[in-house]
Amino acid sequence: MLLAVFADIHANRQAFSACLDFARAHGAERFICLGDYVGYGADPEWTVETVMDLVGKGALAVRGNHDNAIGTSAETMNAEAQAAIEWTRGRLNTAQRRFLAELPLMLQEDDRLYVHSEASSPAKWHYVRSTAEAGRSLLATAAHVTFCGHIHRPALYSMSVTGKMTSFVPTSGVTVQLLQGRRWLTVLGSVGQPRDGDPAASFAMFDTSSREITYCRVPYDVDAAAKRIRENGLPIWLADRLSVGR
Repeated sequence: MLLAVFADIHANRQAFSACLDFARAHGAERFICLGDYVGYGADPEWTVETVMDLVGKGALAVRGNHDNAIGTSAETMNAEAQAAIEWTRGRLNTAQRRFLAELPLMLQEDDRLYVHSEASSPAKWHYVRSTAEAGRSLLATAAHVTFCGHIHRPALYSMSVTGKMTSFVPTSGVTVQLLQGRRWLTVLGSVGQPRDGDPAASFAMFDTSSREITYCRVPYDVDAAAKRIRENGLPIWLADRLSVGR
């Protein structure tokens, strides 16, 4: 089965639409959503409804920290992120808020684990930015492949049977086979707010039969997404950063 795996959509309708179109055109048979559907962007209602519809048709979805923040004041965020969350709370209806609150923190399917942040303490929202942090996540599960997001930058980590770690930044459009002799942590880039210097939306396609993953970049109408943010009175930096991928 060919999976399309999305993370950190962040209410960016233009980016998510472009990624969904790309995935469908390239044969995606199932969709996996790794959290942070809201926050930062200006179309939370559409985004949550779209994810709800996908789940109703068989997609899998887990909860991210921005999704969690909709229902609790316990999440600590910077001022711009907090302003976006407070604005978003007023836009979502009861069913949409309930959907986000009831999403699981992790899901396992066959030999694959899906989580927003990492597997050792998913509710603490740790970032995976080093081999040590990746190793902590890999040691917390027996899954062959763990998929996560949260840092908004693509990365691939693996652990051998002796515990030796490797890491690299995948090249967009280049297929990588996730060999059986190692266990893998695939860190997705962000659909709605990339932070690796490339403004194009980021997601990945994974073939469960060949165990091949391909990281994809999809150009989208950045100006339209930024205009929506400005028009809705959200912090200007949330719009400006889209064009620079930061």
